Amino acid sequence: MIRVLGQSWPLLLGVMLLMVGNGVQGSLLGIRGAHEGFTTFELSVIMSAYFLGFLGGSRLAPEMIRRVGHVRVFAALGSMISAVLVLYPLLLEVWAWSVMRVVIGFCFSGIYVTAESWLNNTASNETRGQALSAYMIVQMIGIIASQGLLSMGDPTGFGLFIIPSVLVSLAFMPLLLADTPAPTFDAIKGMSFRRLFIISPLGCVGMLLTGGIFAAMFGMASVWGAMSALTIGQIAAYGAALYVGGLVLQYPVGWLSDRMDRRAVILWLALAGALVMLLAAAVKLPFTLVLVVGLLLGGIINPLYSLLIATTNDFLTKEQMPAASSGLIFLNGFGAIFGPLVAGWLMGRIGPSGYFLFIGLLFAALAGYAMWRLSRRRTPKAQGSFTGLSPTASPLAVGAVLEKD
Repeated sequence: MIRVLGQSWPLLLGVMLLMVGNGVQGSLLGIRGAHEGFTTFELSVIMSAYFLGFLGGSRLAPEMIRRVGHVRVFAALGSMISAVLVLYPLLLEVWAWSVMRVVIGFCFSGIYVTAESWLNNTASNETRGQALSAYMIVQMIGIIASQGLLSMGDPTGFGLFIIPSVLVSLAFMPLLLADTPAPTFDAIKGMSFRRLFIISPLGCVGMLLTGGIFAAMFGMASVWGAMSALTIGQIAAYGAALYVGGLVLQYPVGWLSDRMDRRAVILWLALAGALVMLLAAAVKLPFTLVLVVGLLLGGIINPLYSLLIATTNDFLTKEQMPAASSGLIFLNGFGAIFGPLVAGWLMGRIGPSGYFLFIGLLFAALAGYAMWRLSRRRTPKAQGSFTGLSPTASPLAVGAVLEKD
């Protein structure tokens, strides 16, 4: 791990600063939007717009990198992010925020593709797993730190919009000034969704559902907090709990999944998620228990995403893995677009409890489908090893995980 950090610290430091900036603006918009009188559905449209841009970026960024190179794409997208972040408080209109969220999502997706290809290039076959693990850890640390920054500022002013812009600008300095050469970038050929579904039905359906869960969970968290009359500090604490849970439970769940049928682990995690969410929707909990719910929610959804990648890997040949990664990410991103929209609609109809109810129903659907798939297919004779991944990972990182076993 020391060797990995020595080779990749400029990239990892830059990614952490990026995640602080991204995490602040993601939570801040829900709070500021509620303060400006945006409706719950309008805020859900704004939150979904990010994932629409993210999905587009994951498809177009590789071609941009092949045409003009990593450094130019990195610098151009970073400059665009910094500009958009300071424009939010100047253009307090739903349509403007929605357009800017599409742009932000596109740019962050392209930056992740660039950063992960750089990381993949600096790591050897022996250190790739450690490098990816370090990358995901600094991502979560950055998001957790962003919630602490959010709790110290005034969401009705300009400061919390300017600080993320500065952090994003600073994030590129370590990498652009490092002496690590820019990597080559090879195209990832796609696989038809029909073929991918035949190979791993649970992987496909699970990625679609977890995309909706993750986007609703984090995208609508600040909106739910504002509707529930929580303080800024409480909303930030809940947002941090979502990622602390994922950071703590990722390894234990992965360890367990390497020793039993992963589909059974997916089933039990989804069942646990459904029960916790439906309980939170039915009963008004004190804030201490709300934090526990956040820890459990984050601790379930982050490992679930990685488990679905791993269980798909179990039924793929080495040659199929790179192509499959692109399809899995697309399905996850497609589900993410609709997660905040449906959650926002439900919250507008029944109140804040709709946030937990929607997530609980998606968990229940995943549990039901996993149970059915367990009855339709035997456990694979050999399973690959588990590697933790964030739902924001690009096709490159997913492909690297699929290929390394």
